[in-house]
Amino acid sequence: MEKELAQYQSYLNAERGYSNLTVQAYSKDIQAFVDYLKENGGFSTFQAVKSLDVRVYLASLYEAVMARTTIARKVSSLKNFYAYLVKEGLAQDNPFEGVALRKHQAHLPEFLYENELQELFKVAYDKKDHPRYRRDTALLEFLFATGVRVSELSGLTVDQLDLRNQLVLVHGKGNKDRYVPFGSYAKKALIDYIENERPALFAKNRQAEKPAELFLNNQGGALTSAGVTYILNQLMNKTSLTAKIHPHMLRHTFATTLLNRGADMRTVQELLGHANLSTTQIYTHVSKAMLQSSYQNYFPRAKRENK
Repeated sequence: MEKELAQYQSYLNAERGYSNLTVQAYSKDIQAFVDYLKENGGFSTFQAVKSLDVRVYLASLYEAVMARTTIARKVSSLKNFYAYLVKEGLAQDNPFEGVALRKHQAHLPEFLYENELQELFKVAYDKKDHPRYRRDTALLEFLFATGVRVSELSGLTVDQLDLRNQLVLVHGKGNKDRYVPFGSYAKKALIDYIENERPALFAKNRQAEKPAELFLNNQGGALTSAGVTYILNQLMNKTSLTAKIHPHMLRHTFATTLLNRGADMRTVQELLGHANLSTTQIYTHVSKAMLQSSYQNYFPRAKRENK
């Protein structure tokens, strides 16, 4: 490896007239590729690299949420390097030939990691200096348990809940209804809120027509999307986390958690209420553990056979 890289550096300096900084930049991109392969299954020679290795590496760059320009530069560096190797008879083919970047890099959804989520739940259940903890805890549990859009939650009524069977009827986009299950944590928090706090909030409403919505604000009116965002940020401010939170982050976290734990794409599509599977595919940014597992399974030289 060192020999080919040294020859390429000399070629860039002497024949192409590149500056030392440019040569260093090329070398850094090539070395990063080699390091990735070494850390994820092994690297033998540049000649042994296949198109599958390139695809896995490219996926890791997108997973790292790198700028499209950065990914393009790395690919260009490696493509030019392999073009040199082929020209000099040091490689048979260029595995980066034909690699196309996404025209518009998809903006990967923001989501909470498990430790961040646990800290958020911890402060939500803290009764100290938190007068609306029952409502706020039920809100947090429900959002994470169902992955509903904040617009779907704002109009949600008590009648849409089936606490016994742990299902909620969601009125989604395009007047499309779907049933979404929720777990025991959400069920317990919802019952606690409905029985022990919602009546008091409901009583504060002085309007002729009192709301039937499940989640109410401090004045007994229906909780708006802005109100949901405010509550979540108030909870976040009580944690040691520095990130801002918005309701859609919990929807993203819901989808990411399901996929990272093995749920199939069609199921997640149905639960999210996506009309097209392509919309759900944005959540296929897998965890590093799953990426490592896939690499170990499919990279031809990932594991040494015992003889």
